[in-house]
Amino acid sequence: MFLKWFYRISAFLVFILLLILVRFGWAIRDRHPDADMNVHIETEEDFLQAGFASVDITPQVPDTWIDKNEDAQYDPKDGDTFTDGNGNGKFDPVWMAGFQNNRPAMGVHDPLWARTMIIANGKHKIALTVIDAIGFGADDILTVKKMVPTKLNIDYVVIMSTHSHETPDLVGLWGKSPFSSGVDNTYKKQVQEGILQSISQAHRHLRPAIFRVGHDLTGAANLVEDSREPIVMDPRINILQAIDAEMDTTLGVFFNWSNHPETLWNKNLYLTADFPYYVREALEKGLKKGDSTLIKGLGGTAIFSIGAIGGLMTTRPDFPIPGFKEDTVYLEASFDKAAAQGYQLAALGIQCLEKGTDNVTFSKAKLKINAKTLELPLKNPLYRLAAFMGVVQRGTSSWINIRTEIAAWQLGDVHFLHYPGELYPEILNGGVEKPKGQDYNMAPFETPPLRSYISSKYSFTMGLSNDMIGYLVPKSQWDEKPPFTYTFKDAPYGEINSLGPETAPILYKAMKELLKK
Repeated sequence: MFLKWFYRISAFLVFILLLILVRFGWAIRDRHPDADMNVHIETEEDFLQAGFASVDITPQVPDTWIDKNEDAQYDPKDGDTFTDGNGNGKFDPVWMAGFQNNRPAMGVHDPLWARTMIIANGKHKIALTVIDAIGFGADDILTVKKMVPTKLNIDYVVIMSTHSHETPDLVGLWGKSPFSSGVDNTYKKQVQEGILQSISQAHRHLRPAIFRVGHDLTGAANLVEDSREPIVMDPRINILQAIDAEMDTTLGVFFNWSNHPETLWNKNLYLTADFPYYVREALEKGLKKGDSTLIKGLGGTAIFSIGAIGGLMTTRPDFPIPGFKEDTVYLEASFDKAAAQGYQLAALGIQCLEKGTDNVTFSKAKLKINAKTLELPLKNPLYRLAAFMGVVQRGTSSWINIRTEIAAWQLGDVHFLHYPGELYPEILNGGVEKPKGQDYNMAPFETPPLRSYISSKYSFTMGLSNDMIGYLVPKSQWDEKPPFTYTFKDAPYGEINSLGPETAPILYKAMKELLKK
C-alpha cells in the first residue's frame, strides 16, 4: 500500500516538474531562429535623399485615480481610489516604466511618438526610427522589421527608444509587482503598427536633400550629471539637419545627446517624453515669449536619440538646471525644469548649425553600412527569473544566451554607432579604471576607447538600438561584492540592471571590429 501511494505521488511530482519545465522552455524559446542581421554595404558617392515622419503612439488612459498618500503607487489600502472611465467595473492601469513598480498613469501630458528618418543614396536606404519608450526588446523589434514592406527596399532598419522613464512599460519589469508584467499587448501592437506607419510615411516623403551636420562638445555639460564614479560624461550634442534641395525648407532634424530622460522623476504620474518633448518642439516650432522670439525653429520633423547614458547620466531632482533666458534655477523635479533643459539643448543645437564654424554641408556622399548579430550570456539571475516567469518576454538563442545586434554606418564623413544598451561613457571616450575593491582583479579591458576607432569628428553614438539589454558596465569596474569601490557603502547602481559582467567586453570587442571595417 505504501509503495503504491509512493509511486502515485512520485508520478504526480514528475508530471508537475515536466509541466514547469515545459512552461519555462516555452517562455524562453527562440522567437526568431532565422534572425541574421549581418549586413555589409558600401556604395559609391551619389546624390542624397531624406524623408521624415512622425506617428502618434500615445495610449488611451481609460481610468484616472487619486493618489491619497502621494507615494506614486496605487494601493486601495492607502485610500487610493480610481474613476472607472470606460465603465467596465475595474481599474485598467497603464503601468509607467522606469522607476518603482505599481505606478499607473493618471493621464497624458504630451503625445508619444514613433519618428523616422530615412536616408537614401541612389538605390540604397537606411531607416532610423525612435520611439518614446523606456526600451523595446530585440524580439519585438525583429517582429516589426520582418513586417517592413519589401517593396520599400530598405537595406537596414534601426529602431531605438528615447528611454523616457515616464512612458508605458514595453519591457515587462514595471507592472503591479516585480512578479507581473507591465506590458499591455494591445498597446505593444499599437507601437509596432506606429513604427511601421512611420517608416512607410518617411519613405513616401523622400526628397532630394542637403545635409548639414554640427556638434557642440561642451555646451550642454551643465545640463547632465554623472551619478557614479569615475566621473566621465559624453555631454556633446550631435545634430543633423536635412534640407529640401529644391524648396530650401527643413525636412527634418536628428538630435543626439547622452542623458536619461527622467527629469520628471518617480512621482510624476503623467505620460510624457520628458525633456526630449521640449527639444523636439523647440527645434520644429521655436519658442516665443510674448512678442519676443527666444528660439527660431527650423521646421520639419525633429527626432531625439540618446547616447552613452550609462554610469549613470541623469538629472536628479536636486541637480540645478538654470531657466532658459530667465533668472531661475530649478532644484526640484517639474515640467518647468524639463522644459528649461529641453529648450537649452535645442538652442545649442540650432546654434551648432547656424552660427557654429565647426559644421559641414553636403548633398552627395558615400553610404557604408555594417551590422552584426551576436550572442550575449544572460548571467543576471533576476533577468533569468523574469524571462522564465514570462514577466519579460524574451527568448534565448542558445542555452541562457540572448541574441542582439550592433551597427556602424557612415554617411560621407559622418559616423553613426548603434549599440543595444546603456553604454558607460568611459568605454566610448576613455577613462575606464581599475578601482580598489573591484570584483574582478584585472586591468581595464575596454581600451582604447571606441571613439579612437572613429576617424571623423562628427560621430553620432546611439544606445538602446534594436534592443534594450540594460547597462554596459566596464568589467574592471564591476562591483556587486564588498568591499565596494570608490568608498561606496553599498553596491553601486548599474549591475542590477545589466545582463552580466561579460556584456561590455563582448560588445566592446565586436563594436571595435565593426568600426575597423
